[in-house]
Amino acid sequence: MTPSSPQSNGPASTDDAERLATFEKRIAEGGVIEPKDWMPPRYRQQLIRMMSQHAHSEVVGMLPEGNWITRAPTLRRKMTLIAKVQDEGGHGLYIYCGTETLGVDRAELIEQLHNGTAKYSSIFNYPTLTWADIGIIGWLVDGAAIVNQTMLAKASYGPYSRAMIRICKEENFHKRQGYEICATLAAGTPEQKAMVQDALNRWWWQALMMFGPSDKDSPNSAELMKWGVKRKSNDDLRQRFVNLTVPQAQAIGLTFPDPAMRYDEATGDWHFGEIDWAEFKAVVKGDGPCNRERLAARRKAHDDGAWVREAAEAYAAKQRAARRAVAA
Repeated sequence: MTPSSPQSNGPASTDDAERLATFEKRIAEGGVIEPKDWMPPRYRQQLIRMMSQHAHSEVVGMLPEGNWITRAPTLRRKMTLIAKVQDEGGHGLYIYCGTETLGVDRAELIEQLHNGTAKYSSIFNYPTLTWADIGIIGWLVDGAAIVNQTMLAKASYGPYSRAMIRICKEENFHKRQGYEICATLAAGTPEQKAMVQDALNRWWWQALMMFGPSDKDSPNSAELMKWGVKRKSNDDLRQRFVNLTVPQAQAIGLTFPDPAMRYDEATGDWHFGEIDWAEFKAVVKGDGPCNRERLAARRKAHDDGAWVREAAEAYAAKQRAARRAVAA
């Protein structure tokens, strides 16, 4: 990924050292970096990597839930699911716009997604087998996203932090929608409760993986925290998610597929078992249950939408021509 940055990537100069010191002092004082401010090339590259992965995750995340729009059990469920999937597409657009403020072309990022060189959240490479999976995605996946994005709403880069504020508000509705589905099923027939328990069993560990590798194995966390892009580590965020989620499951009578889970009265934390990081790495590298299916669906949607982009470009050209005629 090579951002179209006007800034030098060459050897550090005295001037660069002074600007870096000013940049880091500003962040240390809680300041916000805006697109026209000077920033180290590495800060820009890390933001483009992180924000583009986030944007890709939003649009790929539309697919597993979109599969259930026509099969939602009631009209109300269908309407809320359509609205939720549409929201996720909007989140992707916000964040793609944010990456463009860093000098990268959105078409370049989309191409990286389609050719398989870009990453997105591993959890969207798992299948949605039952209606309960839609509830679990809203409750756990959007719940995990909220924990992560609430932290990102305080990120040092202005366009990213502002996008997160709006996205978090919408994600809260998504989580409530998912939890309500799970609570309804858990209070339903024995078959319905078994269905939602099975969905929780299949998605729990994948939800914990959403926070990324353990701090000791994360190649980017230290740098992102140093520059204020992240305010908390992967492990801290994962623990917060577990502490928030366990009481919610208990309230609706569901259990976790983790015999090692226990409450530590001294710390107030829920301890959990070892995550299967080998599975996480395999899915990130493209060997998950639905990696190929997801990318094929995205490529088809992009190809099918070519006529829309062409029409929009033609309309924009007509508008520019009209403005030039008026100005002449």
